[in-house]
Amino acid sequence: MAFAPPHLLPLPPPPAAASTRAVSARNHGGRTAPELSGPTPRVVVVTSGKGGVGKTTTTANLAASLARLGLPAVAVDADAGLRNLDLLLGLENRVHLTAADVLAGDCRLDQALVRHRALHDLHLLCLSKPRSKLPLAFGSKTLTWVADALRRSTSPPAFILIDCPAGVDAGFVTAIAPAEEAVLVTTPDITALRDADRVAGLLECDGIKDIKIVVNRVRPDLVKGEDMMSALDVQEMLGLPLLGVVPEDTEVIRSTNRGVPLVLNDPPTPAGLALEQATWRLVERDAMTAVMVEEQERPEKKGGGGGFFSFFGGR
Repeated sequence: MAFAPPHLLPLPPPPAAASTRAVSARNHGGRTAPELSGPTPRVVVVTSGKGGVGKTTTTANLAASLARLGLPAVAVDADAGLRNLDLLLGLENRVHLTAADVLAGDCRLDQALVRHRALHDLHLLCLSKPRSKLPLAFGSKTLTWVADALRRSTSPPAFILIDCPAGVDAGFVTAIAPAEEAVLVTTPDITALRDADRVAGLLECDGIKDIKIVVNRVRPDLVKGEDMMSALDVQEMLGLPLLGVVPEDTEVIRSTNRGVPLVLNDPPTPAGLALEQATWRLVERDAMTAVMVEEQERPEKKGGGGGFFSFFGGR
């Protein structure tokens, strides 16, 4: 028997405490906020194909950075069996209701949304609880109904970010169904790149043409020694625009264990700053240019050079 979506009630307006938060103007040409491009809400799926490349970390930091910019965001953990997004946002003890409960008619959508304590413009929605059984009719249109309900709400978010599960099975199909844009996260190694290339093809077949890549866990020292592919190599192999290049950063482990996104660190870490810049490009539908700089063949600049970001260049 076909499954009919339940009546999803509109969300209440945000609380008065949810004020616009401007990110500092560091590395953004003196501007305090990016210019939002296109109609909202924009539905973006963050995917990879291969597990362990930093997809959930990217989702958490993009969502947190959007909220800091005053752009309301709903982060959706679409992994039915192995959710982790709640841990990275520090909300693991506050998830009591999920999208599965909404679709079963046990609660309203606004009751399943978990608001972040510090970032009032950020909400989390989990697909299901760990070890819980999904309804038999929990099919590919599930998140499409959820996205439509958020779109029709009295205060729709500016962004719906969907953290896609690893692989290309039924969970992948469900996660990409409502998306209009995709952020493809990969690391500069051949196994991740082969999976990323396969996923890019599947996204295009599903009608998602706006696909940008985030190259994660890059080590400039290995790139210089030709032991790791550069961001430019990755971009040329995948043939997609580059949203961001995130360096290897030991602070990622500390951030994950604390449940605090990297973009909230002050002072910023290299990875946090890279993810913040990627958020600006996402908002403006912009891309960066990867430039491989052969530092050993160029005279050293006074002041010791510009580190990671001068090594890869780009806007």
